[in-house]
Amino acid sequence: MKALLILFLFTSIAWSQNNTPLQKITNNTALSSKNALATYKAYNFANLWIQDRPTLGILGKNHQRLKIKILSAKQDKKDLNNYIITGKYALKEKIYSFVGTIYITEIREVKNLHFGVDNEYESQKIKSQGVLIAKYEFKENSPQKSNGILEGKLYSKWYLSAKNEIKYDDIELFSDSYFNNAFIGTWKPQPTASGKIANWGDYRVPNANDDFDIGAGEFFPSKKYIHQGWENYSPTKKENWWK
Repeated sequence: MKALLILFLFTSIAWSQNNTPLQKITNNTALSSKNALATYKAYNFANLWIQDRPTLGILGKNHQRLKIKILSAKQDKKDLNNYIITGKYALKEKIYSFVGTIYITEIREVKNLHFGVDNEYESQKIKSQGVLIAKYEFKENSPQKSNGILEGKLYSKWYLSAKNEIKYDDIELFSDSYFNNAFIGTWKPQPTASGKIANWGDYRVPNANDDFDIGAGEFFPSKKYIHQGWENYSPTKKENWWK
């Protein structure tokens, strides 16, 4: 659906930075106060981050377009909360490879399971649902001495299937406010430099300026930011810039 200016006010409120990332990604769904990290330690969450989903990102206060793709995620057998990551990101059409880690620090289960429109997922016997909170650090994989660093916090929605498998939670994908895998942090051109805002996520950009995303049913940048690398953006355009 094309961006509709008549819905700009609604969208701005929905994507305001006044709510916390955890409130946004769960759409204010009630979560347990208990950290269930120990309960889910033996499960593998790696598939959550290598999905074929539209990923949208911004760099800096002017919201320059940041393209990013996680190519592999492997659970560390020595520390099951740690995941070894490889991927690529692009700034102004220059592509950088990176390596790094995602380290899960907290898992919060939802208090009441959700099953989508007309409870279409109820028959799948979902065991639990929730959000994981992690810290991440990705470093440019380059022989240069001064390599860029992406670091911050990650919020990912998941559910546990009847087969005891962790699944990417897209049950509420029909909702205009849906997004997942919210990476919220900074990018530094080198370890000693000051950082710039660097946020990205699936389907929407987390913690962006209120006037940035004017899309109703899906993301679309406002004209104010088009010249920041969004000139050729289209919600229907499939990209494979990382290949």
